[in-house]
Amino acid sequence: MKKTYIILFILLGLTTASYAQEDAIQKFFSKYMEDDRFSRVYISPKMMQMAGGFLKSSSVGDEDAQELGKLISKVKGIRILSADGIEGMPLYKEAMSTLNRNQYEELMDVQEKGTSLKFMIREEAGLIRELMMVTGDTKSFTLLSMLGAFTYEDLNMLAEKTNLPGMDKYGKGSKGPKGPK
Repeated sequence: MKKTYIILFILLGLTTASYAQEDAIQKFFSKYMEDDRFSRVYISPKMMQMAGGFLKSSSVGDEDAQELGKLISKVKGIRILSADGIEGMPLYKEAMSTLNRNQYEELMDVQEKGTSLKFMIREEAGLIRELMMVTGDTKSFTLLSMLGAFTYEDLNMLAEKTNLPGMDKYGKGSKGPKGPK
């Protein structure tokens, strides 16, 4: 009987920690959603499914477009919060302080001339469940969160074949969990 209570307690703790992290990221988005200095973009899972289906069906014979359509269908949503013409470094530091570093693995960290950029992932059961990009400098700030169930190869394809904000920088950096392009 005690073992059952211990197992339930552990499972409850893991579930609560997971929700707490999602809430922290959502709180950060929510805090600035009504601020007119920020541009906000949310692409729902249904929109991603529609876009992937459109690409797959309209690209008969185009293998790259077929693969990209399959990949886009794996993305369950994208949230982007960005602002130009503001001091982005304090926002970068605030965003990074909300993330639970135990749940995110750093893929890339770029620090140069007053600019900070990080790509981080949250992995579960061998699949990437979230790709997070946070960047700030003296004139701008961007936070991108992409949810789904994809592999490192999928991320590489996204970097090569799309123009999602920040993916050009991902494409110039690491091409997988360890190691250069």
